[in-house]
Amino acid sequence: MNDNCGYTALTYRIAFASLQGMGVDLARKLLDVVGSEEQFFAMNEKDLRQLTHGRSKIYSDNYRRDCLQRALKEEAFVREHGIAVTYFTDDNYPHRLIEAPDAPAMIYTLGKCDLESRHVISVVGTRHATQYGIRFCETLIGELSQRLPDLVVVSGLAYGIDIAAHRAALKHGVPTVAVLPRGLNHIYPSMHRPDAVAIAKHGGMLLTDYTSQDEVQKSNFLARNRIVAALSDCTVVVESAGSGGALVTASLAMSYNRDVMALPGRCGDEYSAGCNKLIATNKAALITGADDLMAAMRWESAQKEPKPLDLFPDLTKEEQAVVDVIRDRGEIHINALADALHLPVYKLMSVLVELDCKNVIATLPGCRYTVV
Repeated sequence: MNDNCGYTALTYRIAFASLQGMGVDLARKLLDVVGSEEQFFAMNEKDLRQLTHGRSKIYSDNYRRDCLQRALKEEAFVREHGIAVTYFTDDNYPHRLIEAPDAPAMIYTLGKCDLESRHVISVVGTRHATQYGIRFCETLIGELSQRLPDLVVVSGLAYGIDIAAHRAALKHGVPTVAVLPRGLNHIYPSMHRPDAVAIAKHGGMLLTDYTSQDEVQKSNFLARNRIVAALSDCTVVVESAGSGGALVTASLAMSYNRDVMALPGRCGDEYSAGCNKLIATNKAALITGADDLMAAMRWESAQKEPKPLDLFPDLTKEEQAVVDVIRDRGEIHINALADALHLPVYKLMSVLVELDCKNVIATLPGCRYTVV
């Protein structure tokens, strides 16, 4: 493979990072042998296999040529949409993430967030969150926001506890990182797109190791949990059944020598079974609030300048109309609210997220809303 069709250093990096099975460990081993990403793609298949003693399809001439073509398209995509590309050899590659043996060779991000912050926690849990779990997310992140000015909250933008953690962080002015199971060309679930926009807009970040051309696989959802766990000093499992993604994240965090904490629940509650088991088997410390986490992590409280309470926030006409309907009903489901305002749900969601950030409304379980 000697043809160079205008490939840049970034093209080679994107292509190299997208090779099947590529992670930081394999990348280092291959580069130690071949010398550079460009050289990996320049060598012919026979010489490359002999040099690396490799049998994988990643050494195939056709496979590597296809990777380069896809990388050209991806390079154009990230440049067009202002997506930051961070390679594992870059100085700004997150230091916590690089410590994980299965860390991705490249990450793609939208938004500005300090991943090197002194205090980073991940909050994960079931998609079937109860009011108990949602309220705990709100309370925990609210209390920590007053004691840790440099707090960052990481989660996966999924239904349930994940989105509750992101929304609590947005509400309390805490930067939050959403780790996605696919490329930045598509937000999943689509219902959370307004939240994703708010995260990137309000000091947070959308992060993925997938390109816009990668197909969505079921394995992506578990694979992204390694990044959620690795980016954080402590993983907090709020609610979980006896099995599920949150427990996988907890297990990964333990394998990275990170702290794990779990919210206890009543015996017999389906979505507390996983947390109770983590605590009972000494795989997680019990957490009931910010004090438990601060003590376990030996973090000291820092005085944070109180945020002045805006009793009369400026609202757009559209926002005011939404508030008026919610106040009139007292509590309303999003579908009923959309009908009352003659707005599509996807457009209404973006308004609701902004109102939540302004602390004008509160999100209740079951996609219901009320005025604060």
